[in-house]
Amino acid sequence: MSKAPTELSEQRIKNALHDIFGFSEFRPNQKEIVTAILSGRDAFVVMPTGGGKSLCYQLPAHLMDGTCLVVSPLISLMKDQVDAAVENGLRAAFLNSSQDAGERRAVLNQLRRGALDLLYISPERFALEGFSDLLASCHISFVAIDEAHCISEWGHDFRPDYLALGSLTKTFPDTPITAFTATATMKVQEDIVQRLNLRTPLRVRASFNRPNLYYAVQQKNDANRQALRFITDHRNQAGIIYRTTRKSVEATAEFLIKNGIRALPYHAGLDDDVRAKNQEAFNRDEVAVVVATIAFGMGIDKSNVRFVIHADLPKNIEGYYQETGRSGRDGDPACCLLFFGYGDIPKIRHFINQIEDEPERRRAERSLQDVVNYASAHACRRRQLLGYFGEQFGHAPCGNCDVCAGKVERTDATRDAQIALSAIVRTGQRFGFGHVIDVITGAETDRVRALGHDTLKTYGVGADHSRPYWRRVLDNLLAQGLAGLDDGEYPTLQITEQALPVLKGQAQFFMSEAQAEIRPRRRKTTAATPVSDGGPLFEKLRDLRTTLAKKHSVPAYVIFTDTTLRELAIRRPTIPAQLLQIHGIGARKREQYGDQVLAIIRRHIESDS
Repeated sequence: MSKAPTELSEQRIKNALHDIFGFSEFRPNQKEIVTAILSGRDAFVVMPTGGGKSLCYQLPAHLMDGTCLVVSPLISLMKDQVDAAVENGLRAAFLNSSQDAGERRAVLNQLRRGALDLLYISPERFALEGFSDLLASCHISFVAIDEAHCISEWGHDFRPDYLALGSLTKTFPDTPITAFTATATMKVQEDIVQRLNLRTPLRVRASFNRPNLYYAVQQKNDANRQALRFITDHRNQAGIIYRTTRKSVEATAEFLIKNGIRALPYHAGLDDDVRAKNQEAFNRDEVAVVVATIAFGMGIDKSNVRFVIHADLPKNIEGYYQETGRSGRDGDPACCLLFFGYGDIPKIRHFINQIEDEPERRRAERSLQDVVNYASAHACRRRQLLGYFGEQFGHAPCGNCDVCAGKVERTDATRDAQIALSAIVRTGQRFGFGHVIDVITGAETDRVRALGHDTLKTYGVGADHSRPYWRRVLDNLLAQGLAGLDDGEYPTLQITEQALPVLKGQAQFFMSEAQAEIRPRRRKTTAATPVSDGGPLFEKLRDLRTTLAKKHSVPAYVIFTDTTLRELAIRRPTIPAQLLQIHGIGARKREQYGDQVLAIIRRHIESDS
């Protein structure tokens, strides 16, 4: 069953926004999306992590008759998502394999009775035979597909079970189908819309810019000790460290624990119960750091992650952007730190070379080059990330990355750039990295001699530097747009028009060297995200939050975010009505926790007087 569009006054929508979520205003794009869903229109939304996607479907789910069906890829996160919705006063449940038969029957009975605003299911559940028929017999208000990039084979996290969702428009011909993702190139975006058969959807592509995130790259030497130094400087802050292998995850977690850091590992090789327990401990602030493979964190709702460290080179920009986006969801400053070492590149290339499908292998190679360009270029990190997704960043410098903050030293490498560019030109712009470096370093190979390249003026000119150094020069030329790769089966290096001034000695060429200090910029104070933490009162309120979270068996951020606690500590409300003026406190949370919060604030004020 489906339903007719819901016509509601703007004031009723705004009242629900405040009463349920404790917000006085919508964030950018939210109102437009909510209005489209209420009017019965399909929607496709690309919105960065922390941009408020869940509100876009939870608010209309509260306002509309029937149940919103939410398709979410990880059952390990559904309980947290449901707990957060219930804490806000929504009628929510999940249906997955972690429940016994009796629990699943109880949820289905709620669905049939129309007693749910939200039902979370996995794509695998939807694909089960007969399940879509069951849904068709119920009152479904609309469908929200989270992590929608999983349906695209062009995306970085393709999930075959998502393909079954293409039948939704046939099962529910008069019901809005909405799709949400935090990361999608234009090609992936078009693929998602087509595969889901969305019908002239509202398309919202929010800015990918996360102004509160500080992006930095450090030269990698000893990743474990580098991570320890950073965490020691940011003690008691929540963070995630990503590593590429299970072995390195275990080693880093063990190293941190031995050095007094509350850390836990997370990877697919752990038992399901252990993985779930470790994730829950992190969500509930029982440990500060999780060391994980990329299996950890899809859709994670923890709002107070203050840093994400990539201790190994990511495979692609999409994954890197999404993983860094798990920090700073509350809008407060957070740091995204990448340890970049050229030694990581051969390891990734080894796996790329195992890919049998030639087009897929070329895509993987290009994706790796994009990451290397990002890490090695002396250019604003934010501008590079946004440019990858087709967004122009007009503010230069951004002021909140290591390059723009002056934390990256520039080395004049003009002469070496001229050598590399000359070698590319003199070999006919028909060869890849390996052969060009062979010529520069004077390698005595059969191929070099057969082609006569040992007679070129550039042959052996760069023998005083190592092969990895010249690879770094070439990577920087690519990153800064002075060289490019063609799209052939075996990509070859070519120079661009921008290279001519450098080649002719009319312009300089610089390479970067990251410094050690990482200091994210503090944002300006606003009512919603004050810079001060409120001192001792903030700590007292945080202790209360921990107690309440344990009592209700939910993550601490589900009770109150750090942003809400800071505002409470600074504004110090003393009567119930004032609580509703605090960002993130609606009618439900005032009713549940207001008396305890006010009691702590009053006692603190009395002890100060």
